[in-house]
Amino acid sequence: MHPKTHTSPVIEPFPLGEFQTNCYLVRHADPTHSNACWIADVSFSPAPLLDRVEALGLNVQAIILTHAHVDHIAGLNEAIDRLGPIPIWIHEAERDWLSNPVLNLSTPLGLAITGPAPARLLKHNESLTLIGEPWRVLHIPGHSPGSIALYHEPSRQIISGDALFAGSIGRTDFPNCSFEQLAHSIRTHLYTLPDETRVYPGHGPDTTIGFERRTNPFVRP
Repeated sequence: MHPKTHTSPVIEPFPLGEFQTNCYLVRHADPTHSNACWIADVSFSPAPLLDRVEALGLNVQAIILTHAHVDHIAGLNEAIDRLGPIPIWIHEAERDWLSNPVLNLSTPLGLAITGPAPARLLKHNESLTLIGEPWRVLHIPGHSPGSIALYHEPSRQIISGDALFAGSIGRTDFPNCSFEQLAHSIRTHLYTLPDETRVYPGHGPDTTIGFERRTNPFVRP
């Protein structure tokens, strides 16, 4: 038997809402070959992302949440209203956050945002098969208890949520945050990836692991 040949998934960013939260559509390069896709995070005002899904005729396998802060979950209900039932996957440490506006930080904004109950609870180092490709869950707490990154090793691509940004890191001044824990997560689970790994963060431009390991002023190796 010949070994499976992996393709490089297309990761399309959609900066949404007033916080310009990067939400990602992950799909095959040729939608006519396969219309399967998945989404990482759905923020406020998700119409551009949902329009793209519909324009390409894609079938969303899952919405995976890097964490459950309000700017990463605010568009869940609109997405499901437009696209139909889609399973929500989230790390087990934040299993209750979708139903709790205090925990998901919508209450401080004067909102009471909730989302559907998660269909699957994720764990560290869990292997996922998404649109026929292998992805690995990395639990990277610190910005929130259930923050995760999603790593596609064959193409050296990672969706990092709000843990690691280009030249910065996620905030740790919210409830349930810890700078020490976040720094440990970055050093242990992100900086150990290959230098060329392309990082797609929750805010701002993409970067690489090697560049951040060498230059990020907030967490040194």
